[in-house]
Amino acid sequence: MRNLRVSDAEREHVVELLQKAIGRGMLDLDEFTERTDQALAARTRGELNAVLVDLPGLVHTDAIAAPAPGIPAPSGNRVEIKGHGTTLTRRGRWRVPPELLVRNKYGETKLDFSEAEITSQVVHVELDVKWSSVNIIVPEQASVDLNGLDDLKWSTVNDKTNSAGTTGIPKFVVSGRVHGGSLNVRHPRRGLFG
Repeated sequence: MRNLRVSDAEREHVVELLQKAIGRGMLDLDEFTERTDQALAARTRGELNAVLVDLPGLVHTDAIAAPAPGIPAPSGNRVEIKGHGTTLTRRGRWRVPPELLVRNKYGETKLDFSEAEITSQVVHVELDVKWSSVNIIVPEQASVDLNGLDDLKWSTVNDKTNSAGTTGIPKFVVSGRVHGGSLNVRHPRRGLFG
């Protein structure tokens, strides 16, 4: 079960996996430090596995357990990125999960999907941001659905893709809340001759 307590040995094993990830170039030093801190502070298997879920080939198998009876199993395809007063950035070649939850307060979030490895036809991006800006860059052929944004306060939304109602693939379905911030969605900028 994901809410079972973890031992020091399990935490140390996950830190070793994170060291392998930094050695393979999957994490930069800041991400490694942040994830190591999260792993060492983890109390449950769900919290512990969360630091590895987006790293291909690195899974703490003991941290994945069956859900309690009557509770639907998590898809395992949801990744959460979280910040507070910081800049969260994903760009270049990165593997995009089918579901992405972004939590950021008093910071900035930059999600550039233009060179990313997108494995599903629909990518769900749930926002939970407060006093933050969010910039999303989607591939030229993609479509964007912002109808799921159900909680906007003191915020601006600017979709420059003009893809609402189109059938472009992948389709980015953005939902959640933006309080006191901005959401900007666009295609990659073209070069002078592109």
